[in-house]
Amino acid sequence: MYRFLGGYGALNVGHNNEYVLDQIKKAVGLPNILQASIYNFAGALAKNLSLLTGGNLKRTFFANSGAEAVEGALKIAKIASGKSKIAYCQNSFHGKSMGALSVTGREKYQNPFKPLVPDCYPVPYGDDKALEDLLKMGGFAAFIVEPIQGEGGINVPPSGYLRRVREICDKYGAYLIVDEIQTGFGRTGYMFAYQADEIVPDIVCFAKSIGGGIMPIGGYIAKEDIWKKAYGSVDKAFLHTSTFGGNTLACAAGIATIEYLVENNLDRQAREKGDYFIKKLLELKAKYPVIKDVRGRGLMIGLEFEEPKGILNKITAGKLSELSKEYFASLVAGKLMNEYGIITAYTLNNPNVIRLEPPLIVEYEEIDKVIFALEDIFEKNGGFLSLGLESGKQVLKSLFKK
Repeated sequence: MYRFLGGYGALNVGHNNEYVLDQIKKAVGLPNILQASIYNFAGALAKNLSLLTGGNLKRTFFANSGAEAVEGALKIAKIASGKSKIAYCQNSFHGKSMGALSVTGREKYQNPFKPLVPDCYPVPYGDDKALEDLLKMGGFAAFIVEPIQGEGGINVPPSGYLRRVREICDKYGAYLIVDEIQTGFGRTGYMFAYQADEIVPDIVCFAKSIGGGIMPIGGYIAKEDIWKKAYGSVDKAFLHTSTFGGNTLACAAGIATIEYLVENNLDRQAREKGDYFIKKLLELKAKYPVIKDVRGRGLMIGLEFEEPKGILNKITAGKLSELSKEYFASLVAGKLMNEYGIITAYTLNNPNVIRLEPPLIVEYEEIDKVIFALEDIFEKNGGFLSLGLESGKQVLKSLFKK
């Protein structure tokens, strides 16, 4: 089985990485959950994160998941700024807990839980002018943004977008929160995706792959002055806490994962392998009109499919196109898994896009197998309808066999 899903970005160093497992085993038996003081594992991991992120990002809060990282980031932005409003992007995904959901840009996930946290305002992704128009209103604590939208469909913003966002946030006194939960730790060819734009955010959220695909760990790292404003006094120090956050075993996994990433230059590997992968996919796009777009950076790649057009779509009053948007990518993903042993998945906010996010240790031969499989599928199936009919036949055959 070839894994090109990678735990939604959580398996940058692969499944059950032996080095990470060995380092966790060495920590077994040591004090694990300490609340009276900071244990040396948490301190060491926090130091390593400050070195990786750069700038004045120095104060780390450890939690257990990406959603918790976002919750903490929103809270520190509010308390440090004394403001209540949060700007976020349409089509974004930051988690499904209440605060994170309030800045997740898809109504399908928001509507069943309304009313959400108030004073959260969406803007189009990649549109710096729209962001400036919004922040002009005043009262914004922060703008939270993914450097590349993951669940939105692997959407890469226009060149220089984050640099302009940094300037706009500075101009209107809003903190810039960059969500690196899916993009971080080498995934996009940089240790953190925002580094491609040579900026330093005010707060960075991280999770997923920092646990080496073994331990649940997340958190955020903030600039020194923000942390001091928020929690730098005795009466404020315990306003935001986590029972398991920063526990020894999770931090041991984090330290080992970072060591493995750095020592094996996995960010560079992701950049080189991603360039190779995207080049091959673009060659397929030029050959098969069913591929609408290939986009991404490093080993965070999206493959979007063309919607049906022509007489059949007109006869069905556009229903064929609607069905294609929801199910074409899942049909291709099913074909890849069932016939070629390749695990992929569509993105949550745009189900017409297949994500290709293998572990960063993927081999070139494995990438070639995906290219071969996709070419074989598109050579045999010209579009949504033929692929749907073919899949239907396979289902019927399996039913009759039973």
